[in-house]
Amino acid sequence: MLVEGLKNKSILIAGAATGLGADSATRLAREGARVVVGDINLQGAQRTAEAITASGGTAIAVHVDISDDTSVQALVAATVDAYGGLDAVHINAGDMGSVSKDSDVVDIDLEVWDRTVAVNLRGHMLVTRHSVPKLLDSGGGAIVYTSSIASFTGEARRPAYSATKAGINALARHVASRWGKEGIRANAITPGLIVTPEIREGAPAEILESGMARNRTTRHGEPRDVSSMVAYLMSDEGSWITGQVVNVDGGTVLR
Repeated sequence: MLVEGLKNKSILIAGAATGLGADSATRLAREGARVVVGDINLQGAQRTAEAITASGGTAIAVHVDISDDTSVQALVAATVDAYGGLDAVHINAGDMGSVSKDSDVVDIDLEVWDRTVAVNLRGHMLVTRHSVPKLLDSGGGAIVYTSSIASFTGEARRPAYSATKAGINALARHVASRWGKEGIRANAITPGLIVTPEIREGAPAEILESGMARNRTTRHGEPRDVSSMVAYLMSDEGSWITGQVVNVDGGTVLR
């Protein structure tokens, strides 16, 4: 089922070569949106964009390192140049290579902490910083951030990951508060364990079993669960939702 108000919208997805971002780009294109698939993995972004266009959608791939201000500025400019404006943004990028090294605050290598902050938090700020003026030029729009239930559950490991995700929640609330009266909405999605193709192929069985045990449904989370929420929050049907942190976790966390 399609949602209202996304057809012909110009939507930027930062972090869309694979996984949740790729699924969201595909879903938004299916809704009729014109999407920019931004990622540091340009080949992956190109594959995603090519798959979208092969299915009749509209997409281009753009290289971006969201920890780099100049690169982010170029990504936003490429979106406006390609489609004439910017209507919505989904910020999904993360340095997952650092997660396995994210131990605890006593033992963590400061380079791992700094890299996680640079991508997961500073990078999200940079995409927001350069997108907001373009959204205002379009009369407003929506920003959807990918956060995590780790932002409020508390964990014995991954302090950098959890702290940056909590920061993303605060960033969404800031944007909603600062520019809401000018037509910009901002929300964060906090997924639980989502079994992407990469996770299904590479995650140990005990991780999947643990995730299944923690949720309150009969199945694992799938990318479509997140991409459906992204589409809804960007659509006219979600137009009175802003400043929220929305769990998509199969009831893993009740709040």
